[in-house]
Amino acid sequence: MDTKRAAKYPFLKESSEFAEKNGADLDMLLTSDSYEPARKRGKERVLQALEKAEVSHADLMNDYDRLIEVMSYPYARMLVSQIGDRFLTKRYALSEAVRMNSLLSKEDKTTILVVSEELGITSTADRDGTIHMGFPDFLRLASRINSPDWKLINSDIHHGVVYLPQDKFSRLMQNALQDKIESELPLLTPEEYKKYLVRDVEAVKNALNDAKMKMSATNGEGMKMDYLPPCLVRILEMSRNGLNLPHSARFAIVTFLKALGLGYEDIIKVFSESPDFDESKSEYQIKHILGELSGGEGYSPPECKTMKTNGLCYNPDRICEYEWMTHPLKYYRFKARGQQKNAQAPEKKEE
Repeated sequence: MDTKRAAKYPFLKESSEFAEKNGADLDMLLTSDSYEPARKRGKERVLQALEKAEVSHADLMNDYDRLIEVMSYPYARMLVSQIGDRFLTKRYALSEAVRMNSLLSKEDKTTILVVSEELGITSTADRDGTIHMGFPDFLRLASRINSPDWKLINSDIHHGVVYLPQDKFSRLMQNALQDKIESELPLLTPEEYKKYLVRDVEAVKNALNDAKMKMSATNGEGMKMDYLPPCLVRILEMSRNGLNLPHSARFAIVTFLKALGLGYEDIIKVFSESPDFDESKSEYQIKHILGELSGGEGYSPPECKTMKTNGLCYNPDRICEYEWMTHPLKYYRFKARGQQKNAQAPEKKEE
């Protein structure tokens, strides 16, 4: 058994076998003083996911260090499961997957094939390091990477097999692990285990609230009209003037306000300013977009290119012309940060 590999990739079957061989189980993990370092490291994994979007690499000098690293993984998963927040789950899954990507891109051929098999991907490797994978798996994992390098026309495909350099293959495995973790969480935590998790769960909840506040486009301050991009200012004006908004415009404004942290009650107030407002007609549509009817996360606001395609890019200003300005939320954050910098700048003294 390769114990170092088991620790570096704690989602492997051999990681569970390594823990079992050493008599480590969930009871021991939660109650034994000897596993306090594993609990500490497990909490660290989750906190780093929130703070840095990547779990750090641990020192794995000996089998004890490796066992602690292996056991920290189920502990982190229990913390995430206990909180049951979708944002936290997705952030944690991404962070573990990014960590794996950085490791796998430098690994030997055997480890690459072991990891990919664990993730349900059939692959083979040439002596020169080129890795082969099936076209359906490639398409599934690469379709959400927005880069010209991943377009089919730029890929090396022969007879249904895709040929990839190791770094690109490990990037696809990142998506595969992220999907795997998201599909597995939340775990069902036995009632008798929950009392051992309370303190660390509370610490993670506090960090989660802080992270959401920092990542919010409004920093928890609600919507400010001065920061809105011209397209959404125009849509709001049309609504207030009683003009008939196309579905794409209603979708854009609702999802944008949702991303700013507004709930149904606040959003319906925005639409209520229209002279022909009828809540009975708007309620279903808004709640559907918010995800309240399905119990899901709701929809995300469209990018600038989608707004242009839908004919909703009204009165673009100089900020809209920047090459990096690809999303209305980027515009809002840019304006908000500019105002914050101005507020923090020391006043000039009159001479």
